[in-house]
Amino acid sequence: MTVTGLGSSLAYLLSRAERGVNRGLAVALAGEDVTVEQWRIMRALADGRGESMGELAEAVLMPHPTLTKAIDRLIDRALVYRGPSKGDRRRVAVFVSERGAELLARIDGAVAEQQGAIALALGPDRTARLMSDLEALVQALDETESKA
Repeated sequence: MTVTGLGSSLAYLLSRAERGVNRGLAVALAGEDVTVEQWRIMRALADGRGESMGELAEAVLMPHPTLTKAIDRLIDRALVYRGPSKGDRRRVAVFVSERGAELLARIDGAVAEQQGAIALALGPDRTARLMSDLEALVQALDETESKA
């Protein structure tokens, strides 16, 4: 069977898959009043090292102005805070708070269940292969960008 139209576009299929995954993730997070973007931010900060806004924007795939607003909302809820960077005290970094870490621990199960549902739908081998293929695609695209 030959696919035509939008269905033949890799960019379209990736976007559609991302929307479907994020819809499911949003449902899983809704009980704790957390958005997918807020979860990504807290997950990126979970190691406790802190991140500069630039590093964090790159890690969570958000433009700076959007990230700043999201961080401000998380600060209002006492889930993250700004403080001096551990490596360079002159730099400001963002850290997940104790309250944020507790929330993240509560929602990790819901996130794992949502990913488990995807693995159930595709099967564990196909899911692992898909993740590996997507990582390889990201790496190849990053290498192409760095050469340009």
